[in-house]
Amino acid sequence: MQALTWHGEQDVRVSEVPKPEIVNPNDAIIEITATAICGSDLHLYNGYMPSMREGDIIGHEPMGEVVEVGDEVETLEVGDRVVVPFTISCGSCWFCGSDMYSLCDNSNPNAEIARKVMGHSPAALFGYSHMLGGYAGGQAEYLRIPYADVGPVTVDSGLPDEQVLFLSDVFPTGYMAAENADIEENDTVAVWGCGAVGQFAIQSAWMLGAERVIAIDRIPERLEMAREHGDAETIDFEEDDVYDRLMEMTGDRGPDRCIDAVGTEAHGTGLVGFADQAKQEMHLQEDRPHVLRQAIKCCRKGGTLSVPGVYLGRSDNLPFGPVMNKSLTVKTGQTHVQRYLDPLLEKIEEGEIDPSFVISHQASLEDGPEMYETFNEKEDECIKTVLTP
Repeated sequence: MQALTWHGEQDVRVSEVPKPEIVNPNDAIIEITATAICGSDLHLYNGYMPSMREGDIIGHEPMGEVVEVGDEVETLEVGDRVVVPFTISCGSCWFCGSDMYSLCDNSNPNAEIARKVMGHSPAALFGYSHMLGGYAGGQAEYLRIPYADVGPVTVDSGLPDEQVLFLSDVFPTGYMAAENADIEENDTVAVWGCGAVGQFAIQSAWMLGAERVIAIDRIPERLEMAREHGDAETIDFEEDDVYDRLMEMTGDRGPDRCIDAVGTEAHGTGLVGFADQAKQEMHLQEDRPHVLRQAIKCCRKGGTLSVPGVYLGRSDNLPFGPVMNKSLTVKTGQTHVQRYLDPLLEKIEEGEIDPSFVISHQASLEDGPEMYETFNEKEDECIKTVLTP
């Protein structure tokens, strides 16, 4: 079969690889009908994620049709149309039993690698390094799904792939980010980053009762999408000082809730931004925490900082003193996708939201390497790409 494979920094190729097979009786195999490139895939593309190996199949936002099931799979049948969450979860450990699926104790066969880095291992992820399981990803023609009774959600309606595909990651990630922000009536919510996760965080903030949403980015088409589809006020951080502008917009109080939907590759301005990038390239730090610093500074006293943006390791000069002295609440985490699949699918089916609005490009799997380059370079107004095998 064909798949997109990783071969080093900014080197993604279309490769012929073996078709997956049932390994465990709780596995299923799907033929992929649509798969997307995620912003966090760029961390792999740019060489920032450790424990990648040449030839790894990447991608973690797939959906398709079930073509084979293991003997112990009870909830899926051949022919079912499913969306697959990017987190791999066993469904039986303490964390899964507490609906914290991205913290699963059992799905990562390489848990010891993650434990040495983090102290504990989170759940395994599709196509996202050997530290997080070494599982083949979903930018391919077929995908093996472990713990198949726990992961996929079946789509029985006639909704097109483009409307339900993002249940795999970015829609639940944006929603959990807004939920973690503890939004209350009359709150002002600031969202850093207007990629797909940021767009869904904006949409979700309104769903959860925000009075105002302010979106922060530098890419014109992303800011336009936030205004047009998200009804957000916007700040271009290359034109305005974000702190000064937010204080002006909130009467010096600051946003009640701040969401960092950017993560490790934040683009800071001036000497601080240059220093962050230099330290990352010299491996003096894994992350560029410009947005975290800014959100901590801007958030109102007693406010909440929610962090769905992916961070990989160490961050330099992170101002924890203001977090404590301003009494900020900080909530983070990979998304517990399985918790949100049914309620968010219901929102789509009832017409409350059409997630396909974020799609800027559609291409074949063979065009994947070119689309990675386009997305990484922010060319051709690329916000979200869906690939069809």
